[in-house]
Amino acid sequence: MASLLNSIGGASLLYLDYTWISYLAAVVILTYVFMKALKLHRRGKELLKIHEQFPGTPCHWLFGNIHQFHEDGTYLDTFVTLAAKYHYANTLWVGKYIAYLCITHPDYAKAILARTDPKDRLAYDFLIPWIGKGLLVLSGPKWLQHRRLLTPGFHYDVLKPYVKIISGSMKVMLDKWEKIIVKDNSVELFQHVSLMTLDSIMKCAFSYESSCQVDSDNTYTKAVHELSHLVDLRFRMLPYHSDLIFHLSPHGYRFRKARRIAHDHTDKVIKQRKELMKNEATLEKIQQKRHLDFLDILLCARDENGVGLSDEDLRAEVDTFMFAGHDTTASGISWIIYSLAKYPEYQEKCREEIKEILGDRDSMEWEDLAKMTYTTLFIKEVLRLYPPVPGMARQLVKPVTFLDGRTLPAGALVIVSFYAIHRDPIIWSDPEVFDPSRFLPENSSHRHSHAYMPFSAGSRNCIGQNFAMNEMKVATALSLQRFQFSLDETKVPLKMPQIILRSMNGIYVKMKKIRD
Repeated sequence: MASLLNSIGGASLLYLDYTWISYLAAVVILTYVFMKALKLHRRGKELLKIHEQFPGTPCHWLFGNIHQFHEDGTYLDTFVTLAAKYHYANTLWVGKYIAYLCITHPDYAKAILARTDPKDRLAYDFLIPWIGKGLLVLSGPKWLQHRRLLTPGFHYDVLKPYVKIISGSMKVMLDKWEKIIVKDNSVELFQHVSLMTLDSIMKCAFSYESSCQVDSDNTYTKAVHELSHLVDLRFRMLPYHSDLIFHLSPHGYRFRKARRIAHDHTDKVIKQRKELMKNEATLEKIQQKRHLDFLDILLCARDENGVGLSDEDLRAEVDTFMFAGHDTTASGISWIIYSLAKYPEYQEKCREEIKEILGDRDSMEWEDLAKMTYTTLFIKEVLRLYPPVPGMARQLVKPVTFLDGRTLPAGALVIVSFYAIHRDPIIWSDPEVFDPSRFLPENSSHRHSHAYMPFSAGSRNCIGQNFAMNEMKVATALSLQRFQFSLDETKVPLKMPQIILRSMNGIYVKMKKIRD
């Protein structure tokens, strides 16, 4: 009996111990939650005080302004509407505790882009699991080191032979279009152009012979499209800002699956080149080149101590350039061809110029690019209305004071909307009217330096902008030589930013062959 009572007493004490532990754990958790809530509340009050000098549209108590941006083709036009109401800049809230200053005027854009502030971690950190810490997301001394390292890869002597390579990739795509229009003369551009630009970048920057254009099920481009969509979705869905919640969600599973496909593709390219460089004759040939290609530079790079790039840095730069070098250009080319279809009078002017330049040739030469004067004006106007990258974000490392005296402190988040600046009616008369003559020297010489930024501006501008412009010129010229384009009135593209400017429902045009 005594032993039974002792057992019961021991169990009671054990129960009491567990009860007190549970109470203590609950107190700790509640204290933590309270402190986090208090910190967020204080942060919210600080942001309200910081941004009271930059009024913006009223926001929802929980969602902020996110719910005002609709996925119906008007997403980007909301920036233009806000720019008209709140000139120079306005505050946009993501939820209740994240605020961005959205810049929609060249004066403000110049003040930001003249600096080297890092990209906004909130938005760009969602890219890092995919493209790593490459040139796009790096900052500080490491960004400067990589920028200097990679700049020679875009020397004009390096770009010269790429014109013929791009011409070859274009011929494959145009031949495919000829077969398609036998059955249906309406073609969705982006899926084909994206494969063509991937084929080009693989051959130009990585000396990698790709069969992606003839592979009907190219998993890499599909993975890139999926990753772009999911990164954008994660930014807009506040619960997904939590790594744990996103990881456990179905979207997190899709992200990891697509990322694995993209990384496998990159690893394959790097592995093939490394195997080639094990051959002494190949390595000597590479080192004797006057100008190295992009991957040559990465693999041969050495710092002052003779140490090359780590495997992590190497893959990050290849992933970054593989994505940025084909997807942004694919966006530009797709909207160029759409605009040719939309404005037939300008299409004919461009075609006449191309006829004079090429004659009977079906391939482009380096020297042809400089002769495309009117077509270049046309391309520039397309990039004004449809910038491949509609905007960018930065996080200030030190305060900034704008020309009107308003200031932002260090740590503030900033968005520069290229899309809205390109449509500012004070800078661009009738901004929605398509007019290539805006870029004639006499019409653009007095324009604000930051009124037109299809490739951003300042020291962190697009390192590959000359390559991109050359590819867009080649694509435009050879497309005009082979086809006449017209609109498919039944399929109006719905613009949507998903890192780059895409269309939610595709970019369709009708085609008619004009050359055998």
